[in-house]
This record gives sequence, structure tokens and C-alpha cells, in this order.
Amino acid sequence: MTPGNNGASTPEDDDPFGYLYADGQANGAQPPSGGGYGYPNSVNRVRAVGERQYGQQQPQRQQQTAQYGQPSGQYGQPSAVPQQGPYGQPNAHYAAPENFAGGGPSTGRQPVQGGGGRGGGPNTKGLLIGAVAVVAAVVIGIAVAMANGDKGTDDDKAGGGASAPASAPASPSPSTSSTGDANEAELPAVDAKAVSLTGTTTASDVKGAKADGGIYVTGFNTVGAAITWNVSSIPKDGKYTLDVNYGVPGKDAKATLTVNGTVQTRPLNLGNFAHAAEGDYAKGWTNTWANITLNKGTNTIKISCEQGNSCDVNFDQLSLEAGWRS
Repeated sequence: MTPGNNGASTPEDDDPFGYLYADGQANGAQPPSGGGYGYPNSVNRVRAVGERQYGQQQPQRQQQTAQYGQPSGQYGQPSAVPQQGPYGQPNAHYAAPENFAGGGPSTGRQPVQGGGGRGGGPNTKGLLIGAVAVVAAVVIGIAVAMANGDKGTDDDKAGGGASAPASAPASPSPSTSSTGDANEAELPAVDAKAVSLTGTTTASDVKGAKADGGIYVTGFNTVGAAITWNVSSIPKDGKYTLDVNYGVPGKDAKATLTVNGTVQTRPLNLGNFAHAAEGDYAKGWTNTWANITLNKGTNTIKISCEQGNSCDVNFDQLSLEAGWRS
């Protein structure tokens, strides 16, 4: 094919650029100006944008799907297919691409909000919040433990070190010889022969006396006989117990007890607690006691044989103890 019009009237025989050549111009080719490509009587293939010619034969569509971007039917069900109108009539559901403003049909999709990322991705925000909550709980637990530890340390410092056990065994009581307590102090004790004697005498014939040299007081078996102990160094006013070591010849005896001039309501019981046979002085050594009240300092304790008393008795030793017996 040469430039120019060879007499053909079909578009494929036209040379759209014939006006550029000398022979094309000689044959009447001109630049396009709303008509053909350059030759007279050439086929007009240009139409205005947006103009659609109906009535022309179009390829028959056997089936059309829903317009792109429009929702289809239920999941798994075929979309509703619009029916093709009468042949040669415009289709209300179809338009040429050039009829859409902006150069093409709308897809119907909404833009993804919030910038980059995928709208259907995992919920990383929820995971992040959960992780932060776990870390916060751990930090709070550590802080509480440290606070309790510091409190215990402060308590130890305030108490001067390690705390003492809940209960400690009581210390043993000090001996009476080492204490200054009036009730714990060693109280006087004396041999009966060393006290003031009235109507009595001393002897050592009966064996078993504890006094120094085995010497005891005898001859008490007469009304008016008495032994008087002027005891000093009583630490304070209070209750005391008078202990008497004595011996009887296998039978009970009684005597009158007087403290600081006051006769006691009960006589001094001088029973045969050793259960000696009658007349056996050596087997009759035993002891008795009486609850009395003394004053601080010096006191007078008198044991006498009065009317109504049974006074066949030998006296060995006298002593005092703090408190009363029951």
C-alpha cells in the first residue's frame, strides 16, 4: 500500500497519516478536523465523548452479572442477573465506559479508615492492653513485697535487732541468801537453849536433838514454864510461819503461844506426829508450825505452859519462814 487514497472505502485501507506525505497531499489528504483521518470520503470513526449510539447491533449477552461494586445475593447463591432487553434497545444496566464521570465506573468500595494497615487484621490494640495490664500487676506485686520487707526491717531496728521469742522461760528464783526481798531474805533461826528460859532447864540425855551439842530445853511440864524468843531483823510487817522442832514421850502435848503480848486464839499443837511409843522420848522427836503476824524489826514470841495445857515436851530449835502455810 502507498500513501494516498487507492480508491478503497474501508477503514483498514486508509492511511491516517497520508497528509504527512507529498503523494498523500497530492491525492487530497488533509489533517483531521472532525472528519476522517485525512482522505476524502474516509470512514468517520470519531464520536463525541459521552455520546452513545443505540440501535446498533451489539454482541448478544447470554448472561450478565451484577454491576461491579454492588452487593450480590446471599452467600452461596447466584446473583440476580438482569435480563437482556429487546434486541437493539438500550440496556438500563449497562453503559459504555466513556459515560462514567471521572474516567470509569465506581467500584463501590469504601476507603480504609485510619491510614495504613488492613481493615481485617488482628486486634493488636487489645493484645497490647492485656500485656500492659500483666506487667502492671507484676510491678505492683513487687512493690508490695518490698514495702513489707522494709517494714519488717524498720521493726527490727526499732526493737534493737531480732525480735525476742514470744515467751521466754522464767529465770530461776534467787536463793534467800542473795536477795534483798523481805519475804525472800533468810529469816532468823535459833536453838531453844539460846532463848530466854523461864522455869526450864537444858539437858542432853535424850539422843536425837538437832541443836548444837544435842542440848535441848526440858522441865517444861509445869504451869508458868516458858521459853521467850526476842527475834530481830524482821524485814517488814507481814505474815510469817513459826517452825518448832520438839520431842514428846509418845503422847500429844499443847502449849500457849503469845506474839508481841497477844495470846493466839489457837494453842500450839505439839502432837505425837512421830508415832513414838509412850515414854520413848528418843523416838518422839518431830516438828510443828503456826501462822503468825510480825512487825518489821524486833518481835517477841513466847511459848508457855498455862492452865489447861499438856506440857510434857522437850524443845530443840525455833525458826521463821515468810508467809503462811495452809
